[in-house]
Amino acid sequence: MTVTDTVRTDPVAPPVEGTRVRRPLRELRWGDLPTGPRRTALVVAMLAVWQVAVEVSGVNPLLVVGPVDVASAMVDGVADGSLVEATLTTLKILLTAMAIGIAVAAVLTTLATWTKLGEDLLVLLTSMLNPLPAIAILPLAILWFGLSSTALIVVIANAVVWPISINVSQGFRTANPTVVAVGRNIGLKGWRLVRDVLMPSALPHTISGLKTGWAFGWRTIIAAELVFGVAGEGGGLGFYINNARYFLRTPEVFAGLVTIALIGILLDLAFTALERRTVLRWGMKAES
Repeated sequence: MTVTDTVRTDPVAPPVEGTRVRRPLRELRWGDLPTGPRRTALVVAMLAVWQVAVEVSGVNPLLVVGPVDVASAMVDGVADGSLVEATLTTLKILLTAMAIGIAVAAVLTTLATWTKLGEDLLVLLTSMLNPLPAIAILPLAILWFGLSSTALIVVIANAVVWPISINVSQGFRTANPTVVAVGRNIGLKGWRLVRDVLMPSALPHTISGLKTGWAFGWRTIIAAELVFGVAGEGGGLGFYINNARYFLRTPEVFAGLVTIALIGILLDLAFTALERRTVLRWGMKAES
């Protein structure tokens, strides 16, 4: 008698869309790991390469120091308050200038949405002032306001307002015409149309503009503070870096630069969290 063995196979359910497919350990790829561990591993690897390169090359410590010396300088700067005070001074000026830049950008883009005159004004101003390096108007700001934080705020606000205006204006122009038409049909116009329809539709562009404006502001304030440091006016991180360079304290120079980088990482995480809670959550953008 012949016995026939039959193999029973159960149907395999397809993976649910949006879930991460679990791979065997030997097939695990870099992209399958969570974002946090991936980037943390990269930072650790770069720091290790940096430290090994400094120790092996025997480079003059007046030129380059390793992460260990930089970390020691940062700890000392936090302990004596010099690094913390410089960082808070820079952030205070930068946030004030950002607030002014956002307010001016909101006014310009709203006027550009309401009238053709406002649109022409915004296009003309952005075409003239956006390509102009913000630091180029620092001498004029010093003539007007002297060696003060007001001069810095004016320069940084000029650097911030144009990328925000360009991105928000682009978001207004690319808003879903059907949604805009529905808003008009239910009686929305003027400021209410901008607030209730155009601003939510332009949110992805707004966040992108804030990111760009923040980056422009950081570059401008550090460069401006370096100039102020040369002029003898104390202040934020730019002055801290320039003062350390003047006295050949290379670890402190790197400590200031690393502080700027760390704040940049924190702000990027904050913008990413904002995008996840708004743009991605509302389906306005696909998660990469």
